[in-house]
Amino acid sequence: MSQTPETEPVSYPLRPSLEAIVLIADEPIQAVALASAIGHPTEAVEAALRELAEEYTAQGRGFELREVAGGWRFYTRDEYADAVAAFVLDGQQAKLSQAALETLAVVAYRQPISRSRISAIRGVNVDGVVRTLLTRGLVEEQGSDATTGATLYGTTGYFLERMGLGSLEELPPLAPLLPELDELDGELERVAGEEAASTEEPQGADDTQEPAHD
Repeated sequence: MSQTPETEPVSYPLRPSLEAIVLIADEPIQAVALASAIGHPTEAVEAALRELAEEYTAQGRGFELREVAGGWRFYTRDEYADAVAAFVLDGQQAKLSQAALETLAVVAYRQPISRSRISAIRGVNVDGVVRTLLTRGLVEEQGSDATTGATLYGTTGYFLERMGLGSLEELPPLAPLLPELDELDGELERVAGEEAASTEEPQGADDTQEPAHD
């Protein structure tokens, strides 16, 4: 009986293949996944990635190859942030509104957090903004409050990727600028009580109301 010949493993050029794959990736890719895709040992892939990253820096490129959240991805360099911002703000690129950015900051520093508490901090209703952030994949539901049952929200891995952070611990120390949430509980309860009282109609109101005269 004839045997089917085994297929030889395919091996692609190391450095060009890494550049091509990482360039089209929408999230950091682990070295082991890259190694499997191009047919090279993981150790060789990791070494090549670091060599490429060093070369881009030495050549003064406007982008860099960075290891973030356990994987590798291309990012623009910080020193060219003003040029990138000018293009994004002046062009036709989709961007978050100021309200969305402020809400995202509150979620990032105070997560997990409910919509009512975000609204209390910002002083406005944030239902629509939170839906936008959910659609963009920047925040996600993270369970519910044990006391109130309100849905809690937090940032996603995609948020870390877009910010170029490895973890939330790398966020700038801005949290002290936001009020303590515990101090808002009493105010939230007071507002909720006022709203409930304002919507409650007195009993028998319809019976005592006089008919309108022309």
